[in-house]
Amino acid sequence: MARSQWGSRLGFILAAAGSAIGLGAIWKFPYVAATNGGGAFLFIYLGICLTLGLALMLAEMALGRASKAGAVGAFRQLAGGGWPIIGYMSVLVCFLILSFYSVVGGWTIAYIVKALGGGIMTSDAKTLGAIFNGFISDPLEPIAYHAGFALLTVWVVAGGVQKGIENLSKFLMPALFVLMLVLIVRGLTLPGAWDGVKYFVAPDFSKVSSAMLVDALGLAFFSLSLGLGIMITYGSYVSKESNLLGSALWVILLTVATCFLAGLMVLPAVFAFGFDPSAGPGLTFITMPAVFAHLPLGQLFAVMFFCLLLLAALTSSVSLLEVVTSFAMDEFGLKRGQAAWVMTLGIFLLGIPASLSLGVWSEYQLFGMGVFDLLDYLTSKLLMPLGELLLALFVGWKAWPVVRRELAGDGAGRRMRLMRGFCMAMAPALIGWIMVASLRAA
Repeated sequence: MARSQWGSRLGFILAAAGSAIGLGAIWKFPYVAATNGGGAFLFIYLGICLTLGLALMLAEMALGRASKAGAVGAFRQLAGGGWPIIGYMSVLVCFLILSFYSVVGGWTIAYIVKALGGGIMTSDAKTLGAIFNGFISDPLEPIAYHAGFALLTVWVVAGGVQKGIENLSKFLMPALFVLMLVLIVRGLTLPGAWDGVKYFVAPDFSKVSSAMLVDALGLAFFSLSLGLGIMITYGSYVSKESNLLGSALWVILLTVATCFLAGLMVLPAVFAFGFDPSAGPGLTFITMPAVFAHLPLGQLFAVMFFCLLLLAALTSSVSLLEVVTSFAMDEFGLKRGQAAWVMTLGIFLLGIPASLSLGVWSEYQLFGMGVFDLLDYLTSKLLMPLGELLLALFVGWKAWPVVRRELAGDGAGRRMRLMRGFCMAMAPALIGWIMVASLRAA
């Protein structure tokens, strides 16, 4: 079966950037950056993205393009032996993440409906908290929206690389930026909004510490979708003529820009009305509706905000499903539509106990965690960083000749020695440090 290809370099860049721009960019990045030194954190985060992040992203794209295979097939073709276990781990992580990510994606659809109906247009945070907690603990409603989000995702992926993923990315990514800019402009016009901007961007180098560096490293690797097999899979659809270095730089810059714009979108409005900027996920579903309730045309802006969240969630979920769909196609010979629907069914079924664990099944726990929290912990604290670590070692010690040959014509030649050094030693050491620090903090 001939391997699909992107129709254009722009389509590839927007799809790859979309995979990295998810819900975490909206609520997690602004808070983490602001509480870790603001501009100092932003500078360090950008530096990590343009060094270690760029090296690992380029390596993944090169592995995909060289092998013309998905996460598992790439390791099998380029090395064999026990190395494909890294690919299997990537597919498993994408499957597990999407099972609970789809649940949260369903929440964004539900809140678009609630915003349209005006049911969340109140400035009382306690009332909004009760609405949110009552919704996620309901045994049926969140699962229905989880199904709706899963259907949106599989509809895109089943459409194919060009007609599905690429065409959607060309529409969703510009729409995402337009919505963010509209909300930023509105937020910056509020009295007291500039205090939020200062809180976000003013550098505080006294906050630079080992804990802050761990946060910056972890957020950089996570926000760039590294170690998930996504860039390998997307790279397998790239033509030999495409410049991987330029594409990777664009993906990183778009991702960093989106995270920065999210801070400008969220924090000024939150500060303008004296709300808590450290509310985490609650910032999305509790604090922001309270902010919109204070605004003229607040209902319109609330609908726009949750539409933006849906777009961000969908661009990420599509990339996660594409990894497991490509795996099923390559390994079992399924047609794209069959593979996408079979995998989506499994993901949806696993998402049901994840959703119920926030309500009627909350008393059923393993290792002190419900299904939702356990899936999040396994993927973000264990499997993702372990996959990144093994991938770096594979590139630096085993597959370097392939990567060097694949990137030789992309203008990266003089940087090759530095890139290999990152993969051989620096990246594994830093990722190992992140894992240890995260496990100690858990």
